Amino acid sequence: MFKILRHRLMADVLDIVERSFSINSKLGSRLEAAAEQNAILRIGWTNAGEPVPKNGELGLCPGLPKGSKLRALGTLGSWIAAFGMGGTFTIQGDSGSFLGAGNNGNIITCERNSGNYAGFGMMSGHISILDGAGNDAGACMAGGLLSIRGNTGSRVGGGMTGGLIVIDGDVGSDPGAGMTGGRIIINGRCPNPPEGVALRPLTAAEQKDINKQLGDKSHEIPKDAICLEANDLVTNQFRENIVSSGDLSGIGLVPGEEGRKMHYVTCDTVALIGERGDENTPIALPLPMIPFIDDAKELKLPKDTDVELSNCLNKQPFMTRSNPRNNDFLVVDTGNLSDISKSISQSGGLILDFTSLPSMDSEEIDGLLVALRSMAGKQKPYAIIEGIGRINALHTQASYHNVDLAICKIEDSTGISEAASLPLIGRSNKANLEGTDTDSGIMLGFSVDAQDLAILTATGIKAICCEIPMVDATDLALWIQGLYRNLSDILRELGLESIDGLNRQHLRALDHETAAVSGLRLAGYERPLPHWFAR
Repeated sequence: MFKILRHRLMADVLDIVERSFSINSKLGSRLEAAAEQNAILRIGWTNAGEPVPKNGELGLCPGLPKGSKLRALGTLGSWIAAFGMGGTFTIQGDSGSFLGAGNNGNIITCERNSGNYAGFGMMSGHISILDGAGNDAGACMAGGLLSIRGNTGSRVGGGMTGGLIVIDGDVGSDPGAGMTGGRIIINGRCPNPPEGVALRPLTAAEQKDINKQLGDKSHEIPKDAICLEANDLVTNQFRENIVSSGDLSGIGLVPGEEGRKMHYVTCDTVALIGERGDENTPIALPLPMIPFIDDAKELKLPKDTDVELSNCLNKQPFMTRSNPRNNDFLVVDTGNLSDISKSISQSGGLILDFTSLPSMDSEEIDGLLVALRSMAGKQKPYAIIEGIGRINALHTQASYHNVDLAICKIEDSTGISEAASLPLIGRSNKANLEGTDTDSGIMLGFSVDAQDLAILTATGIKAICCEIPMVDATDLALWIQGLYRNLSDILRELGLESIDGLNRQHLRALDHETAAVSGLRLAGYERPLPHWFAR
């Protein structure tokens, strides 16, 4: 009975997701034309004007361009009108979590209630909610105006660095927690703010200016409203991260039964991400790695660069937070939400950094994926990042949401070493990813060498994300070229012509400690330590 109910629930979820994709797809081709004609597009009405309210659709209308106008009817899900660039969006009904997240110019009106994280990470624009909001409204705001009539939940304006929040109602606990800039105006009951937040009366000049920004003569903030802002006398204290204590130097590579290959044998070092037949457009990794660079503009080579060297860099996908090339993965995190609309369509794929974003339930993750994939292109591969301490949750979510690559981040403050992470990843792979289309990845806190790539590939990891050893584009090209040559040498020495032939049989722990935490065979002993055989 439980399996039947679960199947029906999954079918309902998939139906909502597909309906949402369909709406976004149909709107895409009509937005610019409607903007030119100053026309309002409607969602939730028939062509004849009969109301057909929406129910649960999510991720609708992401990245609305300047001049576009939309009106929706019904109860909508999460991540509605996110990443906007200057459009106008009105909901005649309720909205789920993350309404207008990453807003960079949209004017959004929700005529009823909104869920948690309304206006999360917004940079500019105006979001108006007319009947209350959930927790964390305006969290991580950097600019813009968020106005809420009615009561608001806990942590309003949490972590905000700029912008203005106006609440005409009561607020929950910890208002302004962790804020470093901006202002929160409250016309209602407000508990004592947490450390680092100062409470003061509103000045007459501020009252006048705020009411002017609200632009509603029938609903103005009175002079006895209060203002919350960051207390300059208190410095926010950040806990120092506990980083991994190791590397992969305690693991060696040994040949199997295959004979050594000659030096001229060509080796296949390519890994494909997002290989799903006709469903996706996979990204080919010439090496099984995705290095991280903050801005892909840094990857531009001088015009006189050698062709072979140029190809090494241009064909190697990177993960980046801005200006991706057409084969790069765009990283989505809290810091760049308001900017991704500008470049997401140029990218080759997406990587969602869950270590930076707020914790989300399945519906909210679906909403984010619908919004992002509608803008990027549904056929492009996508990945998620989570810390090694949450490895099972990462792989469970990746499998459920049909993610192409689940990337486990080692430097997640747990202190778990690279060697100790290998059995954790292996067990979770077997329990959660076997029989799925999701590949396993790892994210390291250092730049890799060819030995690292071979070792991690042998454990079943498809892609290794890592830091870059330098920023200069020419030096990066030489680094990648050297990695390919060295990895090919390693494969030939092991008697292999492809990285697909690497497996755990080629790995040995070189010391007792590494063998103890990794479960690998100890060199010389040629078997795992006895405790790995215990039940």
